[in-house]
Amino acid sequence: MNRFDLTGKVALVTGGSRGIGRAIVQGFAEAGADVVVASRKLDACEAAAAEVAATTGREAMAAACHVGRWEDCDRLADAVYERFGRCDVLVNNAGMSPLYPDLASVTEELYDKVHAVNARGPFRLSSLIGTRMAAGGGGSIINVSTGGSQRPDHSDLPYAMAKAGLNALTLGLAGAWTPEVRANVVLPGAFDTDIAQAWSPETREAAARMNPMGRMGVPDDMVGVCLFLASDASRYVNGAQILVDGGAFRSL
Repeated sequence: MNRFDLTGKVALVTGGSRGIGRAIVQGFAEAGADVVVASRKLDACEAAAAEVAATTGREAMAAACHVGRWEDCDRLADAVYERFGRCDVLVNNAGMSPLYPDLASVTEELYDKVHAVNARGPFRLSSLIGTRMAAGGGGSIINVSTGGSQRPDHSDLPYAMAKAGLNALTLGLAGAWTPEVRANVVLPGAFDTDIAQAWSPETREAAARMNPMGRMGVPDDMVGVCLFLASDASRYVNGAQILVDGGAFRSL
């Protein structure tokens, strides 16, 4: 079990104040890591960081960051290294997928915003932190994509396109700083998070019914695979694309 131990490590999780990101932050801290909880709303990050520190005894830093903004990514990277002097794990989890009635209704603003948060921000953060990881003790970059990037649908096409870019980013990063830095991507299916809360009850019920596991995913379902990718247990796993969807894509 020592292979999964993160003691002495520092992990940065974007979108870390709620949903999948919040679960990953908790899991990493319970495995021994000091953590950075980053999202757009500082008060939500502070609340999450305080809870993590109280329940795990690990150091937890709150940081406000809109990853769709280049300069925010720069400030976040600097803040992490100023506080801890290192970053061993970067989880690019922040994402957004606004609803729209039809493809012709997608505005330039919506398209650019979705791409900025889901693809451009991870590129900038990975470039900055991956470079520092390589110069230090190495590290692991984990990108949180979506199964929909492999089976895109018209209902969330800008999101799927941006996440497909995140998949490509991962493969590029997997060779950027080897062997010091590994990069992998996890692709969740339908998860019961804020994005799914906007779906109709019928859509949510259908997603659960169609899944071989008989339910939608929940944030805790992502913790194990991310802990594996963050730790020495996956030291020879690099450039992998891992579906976490309960087997849903098997039946599509």
